[in-house]
Amino acid sequence: MVRIIDYQATEPIRRVNNNNPIAIPHSSRRVVLASINITIPRGFSNQNHVELIATVGVRGISGTSQILFKIFRDGTEIFRTQEGVESDPESEVNYIVTFQGIDTNVRQGTHLYRVTAENITDGTEAAVVGPISFSGLAIARDEWDDK
Repeated sequence: MVRIIDYQATEPIRRVNNNNPIAIPHSSRRVVLASINITIPRGFSNQNHVELIATVGVRGISGTSQILFKIFRDGTEIFRTQEGVESDPESEVNYIVTFQGIDTNVRQGTHLYRVTAENITDGTEAAVVGPISFSGLAIARDEWDDK
């Protein structure tokens, strides 16, 4: 049997807003898009996992950008994925990117999770236009399941 031991979510940008884009910097710089704190209580350090889900709305401004999304726990990268974002001079092209990572056997205590974005393609431009959502669900097996 499993038990939910913590759940946190944030939605810093609720809808698409092309009027206030957030430029995605080129590597090795990155922009922090969202942060959450997940707490693993005493006694749940083994056989737990934290399911992390992020959704980010992005737009290509020039060229075809490769956007590298990363999730960090306490400053250490634990997940990465990459998405190509094209621009179209005739119209605005918005993309919704959703990705999921699973962090296993997290030690007890409160942990800061952050999702970031960086543009790894020189000579191109891309921006975050929203929405942005980031959530984490910590789950552990009940102790009596191991007996």
